[in-house]
This record gives sequence, structure tokens and C-alpha cells, in this order.
Amino acid sequence: MGSLAWIIIAGLVMAAISLEGGLLALAGFSGETIRRLMRPLVALAAGTMIGGALLHMMPEGLEQCGESLSFFIWVAAGFAIFFALEQLIHWHHCNRANASCKEPVGYLVIVGDCLHHLLAGLAVGGAFVVDHRLGITIWLLAVAHEVPKELGDFAVLVHSGWSRRQALLYNFLSDLPFLLGGLIAWYGSRSIDVSFLIPLAAGQFIYIGASDLVPEINRHEHEKISVNMVNFVLFVLGISFMGAIAVFHHH
Repeated sequence: MGSLAWIIIAGLVMAAISLEGGLLALAGFSGETIRRLMRPLVALAAGTMIGGALLHMMPEGLEQCGESLSFFIWVAAGFAIFFALEQLIHWHHCNRANASCKEPVGYLVIVGDCLHHLLAGLAVGGAFVVDHRLGITIWLLAVAHEVPKELGDFAVLVHSGWSRRQALLYNFLSDLPFLLGGLIAWYGSRSIDVSFLIPLAAGQFIYIGASDLVPEINRHEHEKISVNMVNFVLFVLGISFMGAIAVFHHH
């Protein structure tokens, strides 16, 4: 199967994952139950994303791009792009609210998701062009992040006054730029070398794991020590899982 087919399948499945929050709600899961599910998933996703970036994407990127300064510049650029994206969304929300800053809501969540998925699609699409096995690995890292994220986005949209059907529809539409980003990467690979997208994606995933997911785990100060230990174990499990896959691929 060619890289284009892999990209299309990965993009469509990613869009389908956006429906999970609504399906859980429709199945009768309460908001509190969904929130309890999110924390362990976030811990596992954080370990998986950081482990995948350090143990898969950076070694593969070094192999493709060589051990040059430009490789690390692309990693730093990926980190900075996502930092700038979050700052832009946060600043825009605060200026429109003219009040104390809260979590971005409503359409700002959708706009942020569209940009986020477009960049992620570029990264995954570039990986599929280089090697379908690397593409699958990076896509799985994106999925690990999306599962708890989509649950949270659905809850925020409903809390902002959207109906469950509206939240479900717009959450699905906001995932479609992932496929667009993958197609852009595939089309661009016919005229340019897109291997730089691998270190770019590594920087993005390190930022998401370290700046978004880990603080989310640490935000709850009054958790029982047993809950904190479970979260830590899941974080380490995520890193270990990616390490085991890296060893398996090496051999």
C-alpha cells in the first residue's frame, strides 16, 4: 500500500476518533466519569508522546537529516510553533473576554483544534512519505494524545452551551485538517525533501507532552498519593512501551 493510501486511512480514522466523547456521553457516562477516565489517559499519553519523540522520531530524524545543526533547529522550531499557537489562542481569548483568563471555549477550541490537526497531519504525512512504519508509529503517538484531548474538548463545548450533537459535529470537522495536512505533505514530497518534518514533529510532540499533558496531571494538588502513583506508573509505562517498540524495530 502506497504512502497516499496510508495517509488517507490515517486521516479518516483520526477524524472518527473525535466522536469518542459524544459516544461515551450518549452511552450514559456522566461528566464526572469521563473526567476520571481522562487523567490516567493523559498520563499514559504524556509518556507515550515524550518517549516516541525521543526514542523514535529523533533517531529516525537524525538518520534522515544527519547530525547537523539544522536538525536541532527544526526540533526547536516544532517546539516554538506549538508554543506560539497556544499563546495566540490564549491572547485572543483574553482580549475578547475582557476579563480574567479562562480555558479557551466554543469556537476558539475549534479554531485551535483545526490549526493543531493541520500541523499534526503535516508531520504524520511527512513520516509516511519517508517510511510507512515510521508513519504508523507517529500516527499512534498522535492518537495517544487525541483520545484524552477529544474527551476534554467535547466536555468544554457542552459546558459552553453547545448541544451534544453540535459538539460532536464540530469536533469531527475540526479533525479533518489532519487529513489535509497529510495530503499537503504527500503532494509537497514530489518536489521537495520533506524529511525535515520529522524533527519538526518531534519538537511539537515534546512540547505537547511536557507543556500540556504533564502540567494537566500535576494540576490537581489534593489527589491521594495512590492516584498520583498510578499516574506516574502510567507515564513510565508509556515511555517504556515506546522504548520496547524502538528495540523491536532496531532488531
